[in-house]
Amino acid sequence: MTDLRQAVTDYLVTRRALGFKLTRSERLLGDFVRYLEGTGAATITTAHAVAWATQVDGGATWKADRLSVVRQWARYVRALDPAAEVPPADLLPRDGRRATPFLYTEADVRALMRAAGQLHSRIRQTTYATLIGLLAVTGMRIGEALRLDRDDVDWQTGALTIHKTKFDKSRWLVLHPTTVTALHRYAQQRDRLIAPPRGPSFFVSQAGTRLRYDNVQWTFGRLVRQVPLVPDGPRSRPRLHDLRHTFAVQTLLDWYRQEVDVAARLPILSTYLGHTTPRDTYWYLSATPDLLRLAAHRLEHLGRDRP
Repeated sequence: MTDLRQAVTDYLVTRRALGFKLTRSERLLGDFVRYLEGTGAATITTAHAVAWATQVDGGATWKADRLSVVRQWARYVRALDPAAEVPPADLLPRDGRRATPFLYTEADVRALMRAAGQLHSRIRQTTYATLIGLLAVTGMRIGEALRLDRDDVDWQTGALTIHKTKFDKSRWLVLHPTTVTALHRYAQQRDRLIAPPRGPSFFVSQAGTRLRYDNVQWTFGRLVRQVPLVPDGPRSRPRLHDLRHTFAVQTLLDWYRQEVDVAARLPILSTYLGHTTPRDTYWYLSATPDLLRLAAHRLEHLGRDRP
């Protein structure tokens, strides 16, 4: 019988030695091993892999991605345990269409924060309300927010240090004074409710430990249903990551309203979001009616100014 937990550890060490980060893989494989342990399975089977990959509330692409993570690990385990099964590559086809981002209004974000204030413990209330607010006003990736440590917040300059994440980049996020005030208020409440600190994490769980991504996703889904936020269509349901889309679109709207050179400022937005080029940022820009109207007005104005 293969020690599945040890097999995950060894697999991650081997792949990371080749330069892979595998943050998502570590989280998903840990969840898959817990699933196998719950079923009493001694090794990986295709049936268990598919059942685990499809148990989530998500689209075909997300389920296929989950199975892909298991498939790569299963190839490694198969070399140690001939009984381990490697799920076929075409077992769960991806949906080639892009999910339509759900763009939150300011009222939506406030409603989610109010709903977070009704969670069953004070630390969960303040943690989730502050976390949602921070994601909305910075466009941070959820993984970046969860990895924040206390020392990453510079209270003197009002900035966050985001250490190497996607694209192996680190960056410095300057915050609005109101955001700094909200984070400071959270830090005071956290330290009063969870004392002494049980780790370096800035955002903490009810146990005082770093928040787990899967738990945050589950809680956010619960808040969305509680508000409730109604999807714009079958391919546009409220997701945590859509707060990042919303931030990007809202930033462009603000720039158009300020009548600044949007094209010249796109590299600034890319850097703030942690992208290598503005091309990566275009993925987050949705053609909303307001954005199209303002862009059309800008083009019309430029046309009149030409000789």
